[in-house]
Amino acid sequence: MRETDTETHDEFAEFAASRAPWLRRTAYLLSGDWHTADDLTQTAITSLYLHWPRVHRMENPDGYARTTLFNAFLAERRSPWRRVLLRFEKEPLAPVTDVDSILDLREALAALPPRQRATVVLRYYCELSVEQAAETLNCSPGTVKSQTARGLDALRRALELRHHHDPQEPLHPVTEGSRT
Repeated sequence: MRETDTETHDEFAEFAASRAPWLRRTAYLLSGDWHTADDLTQTAITSLYLHWPRVHRMENPDGYARTTLFNAFLAERRSPWRRVLLRFEKEPLAPVTDVDSILDLREALAALPPRQRATVVLRYYCELSVEQAAETLNCSPGTVKSQTARGLDALRRALELRHHHDPQEPLHPVTEGSRT
């Protein structure tokens, strides 16, 4: 291996090691599942490795990594294989004081359609501007605004419903005609 190849490999290894935890946390917010988050992170890092000679010369390799992660998430959501995978017990993100609120937020976020979830995570977790989120998702700023607004509205409704309902009653009451 030439010296430049070794340097390029070392640069990639350093970049990947420093960004992997952030990519994994972001992937978890998108998927709601640590195993899927690991897969999405691996997919993003693999893509970065394959394109590293070009990526490391970019002005914003973090933006490329973020875009790759979000594209992997959206592609995974469209995949028919997603429907047949077994889901395992979820690992806790971190100890917090108000566990119920965190769990409610995670459930509400997981219930959002993939594009709405992606825009909410990009705007409020990744703290991207509308334009940056649009570039990441390869869509117009207007789409980001509308998807974010719809996502936030759905989150508010879901959290309000959870906050105001009797814990002994199901969130979606069963009607007489729907029982089998």
